[in-house]
Amino acid sequence: MDTKQDPNRLLEADLLEHALQKALNRGGEFAEIFVEDRRSMSAVFDDGRVEELTSGRSRGAGIRVVAGETTGFAHTADLSVRGIEEAVESAAAAAQSGESTNSSVNLGSENQHHTQTEKLPSDIEKTQKVNLLAQANEIARSQEGEIVQVSVGYGDSRRRIQVANTDGLFASDDQVRTSFSVSCVAAGDTGLQTGRESVGHTVGFELFDQVDVEEIARKASQRAITKLGAVPAPSGEMTVVVGPGGGGVLFHEACGHGLEADLVGKSASVFAGRKGEMVANPMVTLIDDGTMPGEWGCYAIDDEGHPAQRNVLIEEGKLTDYMWDYLRARKEGRSSSGNGRRQSYQHLPMVRMTNTYLEAGSSSPQEIISSTDYGVYVAQLGGGQVNTATGDFVFGMTEAYLIEDGELTTPIRDGNLIGNGPQALLDIDAIANDFAMGSPGTCGKDGQGVPVGDGTPTLRVTRLTVGGTAA
Repeated sequence: MDTKQDPNRLLEADLLEHALQKALNRGGEFAEIFVEDRRSMSAVFDDGRVEELTSGRSRGAGIRVVAGETTGFAHTADLSVRGIEEAVESAAAAAQSGESTNSSVNLGSENQHHTQTEKLPSDIEKTQKVNLLAQANEIARSQEGEIVQVSVGYGDSRRRIQVANTDGLFASDDQVRTSFSVSCVAAGDTGLQTGRESVGHTVGFELFDQVDVEEIARKASQRAITKLGAVPAPSGEMTVVVGPGGGGVLFHEACGHGLEADLVGKSASVFAGRKGEMVANPMVTLIDDGTMPGEWGCYAIDDEGHPAQRNVLIEEGKLTDYMWDYLRARKEGRSSSGNGRRQSYQHLPMVRMTNTYLEAGSSSPQEIISSTDYGVYVAQLGGGQVNTATGDFVFGMTEAYLIEDGELTTPIRDGNLIGNGPQALLDIDAIANDFAMGSPGTCGKDGQGVPVGDGTPTLRVTRLTVGGTAA
């Protein structure tokens, strides 16, 4: 076996073929090797000085061997021939594999992909990155005297992956992501109020040719200052208008997770067995799209080596499909939807979202607000939780306003938005033409976090419960 290393490749094809063949010889019916080399850098500017400046690298491989209904998994940071062979032995033993198969592995040519990057973040001096943080800090503090604390964060990562399996798949991807965020605290008679703005894309340092860090800082500080004049949030069931971009997380959590095939297969989703049914207002089309150029959740191939896709989940109100990883799709005799994702080489892949969003409608946002007599306008949602089996959810509102007589009036203090995902889909009665993606996010599931995006146009839900403190 020739182990001469191509500097642009993580592992050579002959080593991968040898290891995969070894898994089949140990009785595996299917085997996969996932190799990852990840480099990252982050910096935090807090209270006028650099509080954190860190960089890291991880490199290793995860080996999955499937025999019948059993999956064995092992991972190693040792990418030598011996290290890979030992991990294959461990995974095959865990799969309780039996008789050797007569199948042979032939990988062929590697299908290589990479993020279109103009400026690799690793080529940029750290001082230039820190200068951006200081610049944003100065602008945020200069807006008004009420700003008492500013925290600015920068992050970049480069993740090179390689996937090979016994079906002959052999593919790689080189993913580069860059992010920036500003968080502000304002102090006033109502106490402390916070404001945050963040941006992140699957691009290199050219992100800062596309966005203005001073504008990001101004938005964050203004949010905090505006909330100093906020009144207590109302309580009870009422009409809620969700603004563009900032409300996408609602549909990611309340609906998206329930459309992941692993949860559907375990009957842990309220959408299980409902394919072909009307599950939303006919104006609703929900999409998960890993191909959106530059968005935070995009990639060329998923972590099982399959191409990212644009998957229509709900089309004009009808549930058309779920999201699939490779093994679950294989069991059902269908293709993967390109949604097999993992946090790192140390984790097994599972079904995960990419960029999940509601398509734009035909109304104008002004028409939606002006035709709402009373309710709450939510510009930004914070963290929340959902029960995928029932669809019930609770989300924090981090920026919201009263709607009175068809106009946005007073800002309201942080409160909760409570409802049921499937019911909310049915209760949407207006969707605007101002679609926008929201802030970059990390989606957690079963202890794994992966980068995701979400988005919405302005939309109106006729009935949601607002959990506020107003009498």
